[in-house]
Amino acid sequence: MQLWKGRFKKELSKTTNDFNSSIRFDSRMYREDIEGSIAHATMLGRCGIIAQESAEEIVKGLKDILADIESGALPFDMEAEDIHTFIEGELTKRIGDDGKRLHTSRSRNDQVALDVKLYLKKEVVNVKKLVVELIKVIAGKAAEYADTVMPGYTHLQRAQPITFGHHLLAYGEMLLRDVSRLEDCLKRMDEMPLGSCALAGTTYPIDRTITAELLGFDRITNNSLDGVSDRDFCMEFASALSIIMVHLSRFSEEMIMWCSWEFKFVELDDAFSTGSSIMPQKKNPDIAELVRGKSGRVFGDTMTLFTVMKGIALAYNKDMQEDKEAIFDAVDTVKMCLTAFTPMLDTMRVIPQNMRRAAAGGFINATDCADWLTKNGVPFRDAYKATGELVAKCIELGCDLESLPLDEYKKVCFVFNEDVYNAISLERCVSQRTAFGGPAPELVRAQAKRVAEIAENL
Repeated sequence: MQLWKGRFKKELSKTTNDFNSSIRFDSRMYREDIEGSIAHATMLGRCGIIAQESAEEIVKGLKDILADIESGALPFDMEAEDIHTFIEGELTKRIGDDGKRLHTSRSRNDQVALDVKLYLKKEVVNVKKLVVELIKVIAGKAAEYADTVMPGYTHLQRAQPITFGHHLLAYGEMLLRDVSRLEDCLKRMDEMPLGSCALAGTTYPIDRTITAELLGFDRITNNSLDGVSDRDFCMEFASALSIIMVHLSRFSEEMIMWCSWEFKFVELDDAFSTGSSIMPQKKNPDIAELVRGKSGRVFGDTMTLFTVMKGIALAYNKDMQEDKEAIFDAVDTVKMCLTAFTPMLDTMRVIPQNMRRAAAGGFINATDCADWLTKNGVPFRDAYKATGELVAKCIELGCDLESLPLDEYKKVCFVFNEDVYNAISLERCVSQRTAFGGPAPELVRAQAKRVAEIAENL
């Protein structure tokens, strides 16, 4: 059944119908479509636009359809044009002419905008919950490894000493921002478009606030043209999902490196690793690699939405049917990645001795050496130059700053004394970085507690 057949004399060709149809992907919104229709019918009855008895019959019929879909008694008709057509057709089949009254003062244009918003409002909350679970795991791990010294990197070169807990909390902060973006997205999404009709509202005396209240929307849309043609909420949600995937991809990249024999900072649990079909020694971080790879898929979905919307004149155009597959896929992919990534991180084994060994190489305490000179009266630029000369001498002698003899220090700068060795101890280098946000263990523990408390209250 096509809702628009009255104007047409010929049947739609099967090829055209298949191309035009969206039920294969919008059928996932059956619950939202029924919820929206129940609220719409209730409003029509309250406003006297249709008889109260008809409204009640429609509501009962819709609830029965919902129950039958969810029990499996009513399969979707994949020949239907879309989920809206399927449900309205089934309703009319069951209750007769009253079913035909449901679409009074409504268009599929505002109906589909409503369904997508109802569906995505729930999915924003679902994604947020998964992100929060990951934040909790990160906070727990950060507290556990607040004292574990490791090298911090810039340009993928060992740079300065930090702790593993401090490193993990960087991702905790990223993900907290992701939660904030999701919450902001939900606020802007919380506008009900139903009542915009095709584009110009309706001459029926509807009360949109009734429908909005029944459906749990904070407010109604202000402009009927915008109500049916707005997909900003899809693009914004997809953008937030893309940023989540950027963060997961960066984290995955580091997990992949940390698992390698070149680093061996962590080892993933067997449940989150795979082997090789030919090399029996391999233990591959496939989950992390897939998460990293799937980021491109979500970015592509986001770009699809932007590209579809960028050239569309007001109001509704059929191009906008392309919004659903893109945003649904982005949501599904991010949820799948979070569901796999969180337990992978939670069960990984950390190898502190390898982190400490890596931190001992690469002269990552050189800045602390220069700072010691500066605190003892040497201008920083002179201290920087002197420390650089010491690093060169260490490379020549095959040692590190901690084992370089004091007389070599004094050849470079007479200010040096035995106290420098205490200053460049890796543990002291970390513990002395007490400026807020730094890697000192007490700060890391405090920040891990803060992040965990925030996550607990989200």
